[in-house]
Amino acid sequence: MDELKVAMVAPPWFELPPKAYGGIESMCADLTEQLVRHAVDVTLVGVGKNGTSAQFVSISEAAQAKRMGTSLPEVNHAAALPEVIAQLDVDLVHDHSLAGPLLARGRALPTVVTAHGPVTGEMGRYYRDLGDSVHLVALSDAQRTRAPDLNWVATVHNAVRVAEFPFRRDKEDFALFLGRATPEKGIPEAVEAARAAGVRLLIAAKCRERDEVRYFEEVVTPLLRQGDGVEWLGEADRERKLALLAAARCLLFPIRWEEPFGLVMAEALACGTPVVALRRGSVPEVVTHGETGWVCDTPDELAEALRGIGSLSPARCRADAEERFDVALMARRYESVYRSVVARAAGRGERGLELVGGS
Repeated sequence: MDELKVAMVAPPWFELPPKAYGGIESMCADLTEQLVRHAVDVTLVGVGKNGTSAQFVSISEAAQAKRMGTSLPEVNHAAALPEVIAQLDVDLVHDHSLAGPLLARGRALPTVVTAHGPVTGEMGRYYRDLGDSVHLVALSDAQRTRAPDLNWVATVHNAVRVAEFPFRRDKEDFALFLGRATPEKGIPEAVEAARAAGVRLLIAAKCRERDEVRYFEEVVTPLLRQGDGVEWLGEADRERKLALLAAARCLLFPIRWEEPFGLVMAEALACGTPVVALRRGSVPEVVTHGETGWVCDTPDELAEALRGIGSLSPARCRADAEERFDVALMARRYESVYRSVVARAAGRGERGLELVGGS
């Protein structure tokens, strides 16, 4: 099979590429664009307007709601997919949505699903119930170890367009927290470490949803009142995010959960900015301890790591991002996954074969 035709199903929340926050959407947009450059025939199925070079089918919220009689975007999006997919001439579906994979059981086409979130608890049961109707791709080996019995076919690290990230050797005197205002992201740990190290901390965090606003008011606001050296910037758009990442002496990433990947770490490395993080989830796979950052076992170690960040080379961080986390590599790996899954579905593949690695 020379020409490969893929239906890329995006989540129903933001246009691609997203204008600000949207990690899954950014990854999906970058992958789509790069696959098109690799001469893969991609049809993007999403919402709003198309910001990629792929062919595009928009599932309007109005049409979905009329069909289902509900205003739940995920449900409406999934309900519209069968009709859309049936009209496409494709070899495979790559689904990044949450409810869409439920439809894979009755579909003749093979379906690849990237597990963008947790794979334990309720989500683990969800993927387990889907069985071999979907071919799961992990974002990290750490994610796979959390549920090794799922139908994994590959590990493919997320990636960024490294060449478009500004690189700075000269760093300014602040550490950066970039993420969401939620408990698992570790804002209190970041503040405590920065103050203990005597390092200025800038916090650029998404704070729109009700739980995020409540967390900000109840947890973050009291921290900001305790003294100088910590500044709340709010949510940063892409331009400001890149400027902050390039200027920061380091990205502070004290996560409190088993993060499947953490794209912001790859973004920081692309800017030549080392990462100080806790050893949770994918962190040890992304950050090379002592070379592109410091991987700490406890929050108490974060302050010392911040004080020693100047010994790490911005050029080494950038080179690591180019070698391991560029979209061209991610696209090649996904193309390999697609071809192997299609061959397996046609009876030409070997069951249980590991298709591609993550590093």
